[in-house]
Amino acid sequence: MSPAPDTLSAREARRIALAAQGFAAARPSGEVGRRQLMKGIERLAVVQIDSVNVVSRTHYLPLFSRLGAYPRELLEELAWGRRPGLFEYWMHEASLAPFDAQPLMRWRMADAAEGVGVWKGVARFLREHRPFIDRALAEIDRRGPLSASELELGAKGRGGWWGWSEAKRALECLFWCGELTTATRRGTFERVYGRPEHVLPRAVWSAPTPSREDAQRELVRRAARAQGIATERDLRDYFRMAPAETRARIAELVEAGELQPVTVQGWGQGAWLDPAARRPRKVRAAALLSPFDNLIWFRERTERLFGVRVRLEIYTPAHKRTHGYYVLPFLEGETITARVDLKAERKAGVLAVQAAHAEPDTGPDTAERLAAELRLMAGWLGLSDVRVLPRGDLAPALADALAR
Repeated sequence: MSPAPDTLSAREARRIALAAQGFAAARPSGEVGRRQLMKGIERLAVVQIDSVNVVSRTHYLPLFSRLGAYPRELLEELAWGRRPGLFEYWMHEASLAPFDAQPLMRWRMADAAEGVGVWKGVARFLREHRPFIDRALAEIDRRGPLSASELELGAKGRGGWWGWSEAKRALECLFWCGELTTATRRGTFERVYGRPEHVLPRAVWSAPTPSREDAQRELVRRAARAQGIATERDLRDYFRMAPAETRARIAELVEAGELQPVTVQGWGQGAWLDPAARRPRKVRAAALLSPFDNLIWFRERTERLFGVRVRLEIYTPAHKRTHGYYVLPFLEGETITARVDLKAERKAGVLAVQAAHAEPDTGPDTAERLAAELRLMAGWLGLSDVRVLPRGDLAPALADALAR
């Protein structure tokens, strides 16, 4: 008979989650180098990519939140430079991850090629456009890595698939199937596609392919390590896995002693603890969080951990938005105490706070600590000033703090 699960308070669970995500450690005091950046990414296991550039493209922000003002070109070099350490694929949405995750995603690439589940449209397109696909691959084999605009094999599309051209459709399908990978990104964030054996280090593309079960087990293991404590849905969402397969892998890891069942007060559902997870007595973080940050990207988990509802309002009509267009929650200590709607006005050299809202846990020092973080972000983005617009209940105090 299995022993009863340990019981943790919601506060203990939150501290474990924050520590697992890198918020319990002090930021580096000196210049951040490639090794520290890579270590930060390995801790997170995966970093989501998004093209929205209102403040900064989101893949730069999680590392800033944890490490401070690191050189942005270091991430570009790791992801798309001459000495890469990361590869790009659909993991938690479009994402970057360390090279050793590439073999772990081959089962998903196989699903895409075979049209399993959500990938039916990919396999259908490849099947119905095989001559076109073969021409696209032949062009890349002949000319080397190409973008969709350089390929120009078909007319611009209309309607579905966001109006992609035939070339873009073909390259994306081949990317999802693993026949192509990202060679680099251009200044406009345009993806350039190349053959994995020509782009990735030999040690990566020639590595043995693990079984589906072994790969998924390692993905759940990494998700558990990155989150510290998590429900089944938390673990499943991290790499967007199917419910039945996630449950099976969790059971195997519990049986092996690599996951510990626990009960968290107030969660209302079972949870699993990484036995190696840190259990800090206190967390003293101060960080602005991208809406796509690993800590808060699964909204159900965010509400469970912090008691706040975080919603992405980019696609909400302006008059219906509650907090703004591109809103970054402010993590202060162990709680989310404020939200700011930010915009980098690059020509003016200003980080504009278009709205600032307080949360129930806002404290007497919130405005000062938030002001310091905004100044740090502005400098990191190459902006010379922070300007607060008079919108939101925290705006007056934040403007005063910045003025001081």
